[in-house]
Amino acid sequence: MIGCLLIHGFTGAPYEVEPLAEYFRSHTNWVVSSPTLPGHGEQDSLRGITFQQWIDTAESHLQYLLEECDTVYVIGFSMGGVLAGYLATKYQVNKLVLLSAALQYIHPIQMVKDIGGMVTDLCRGQLFQNELFIRYSRKVRSTPFVASLEFRKLVQHLKPSFESVFTPTMILQGKLDGLVPYKTADAIYNLIGSEEKQVRVMENSKHLICHGADRDEVIDSVYCFLTSEINKNK
Repeated sequence: MIGCLLIHGFTGAPYEVEPLAEYFRSHTNWVVSSPTLPGHGEQDSLRGITFQQWIDTAESHLQYLLEECDTVYVIGFSMGGVLAGYLATKYQVNKLVLLSAALQYIHPIQMVKDIGGMVTDLCRGQLFQNELFIRYSRKVRSTPFVASLEFRKLVQHLKPSFESVFTPTMILQGKLDGLVPYKTADAIYNLIGSEEKQVRVMENSKHLICHGADRDEVIDSVYCFLTSEINKNK
């Protein structure tokens, strides 16, 4: 049995990786887990939440998949990519996918501006009528400063572990990302220790890469990577 853990980003929700999760649920018999990190629910507050709680939650869901499944993949978006990379150094996972991995500080207000720009450019504002997006934007704008500090601490705490990532890894990054510069993908590529690694830059994507203009290409790339055989001699 195959299990797949998808971890969303800072101030976000499973919605950020939902296109991938839904594709896997529709086209495979995998056990798909896409948890909500503490303080990130629609009615929850990030106030008083520590970065260790985010680590613990992601870790507990991974542990469940490792107990139930023979093969486990981990996918992380933005801050979730930082968590995913760390978990891949602590547990034996089969493949790792990093989407817009945020190995640097992200300001919540800039996140709203970036996503809002993407919506205006690609969807002519239609997504602003989407209740989930409205709640997401409100959540980001109300993020307490102390929560932003916890995010920064998480990155500082976990970034060094990336040198010990030896899991086959795919790194995807939007070239138009206003939060995480696309060159970050190359930096991560050079940082991780895996010999089986690849970078894909999505030319027309901003930060919310699973919902951008290259959405179908992102899904296809991730699925092909996860289901392909690893070339041991590469």
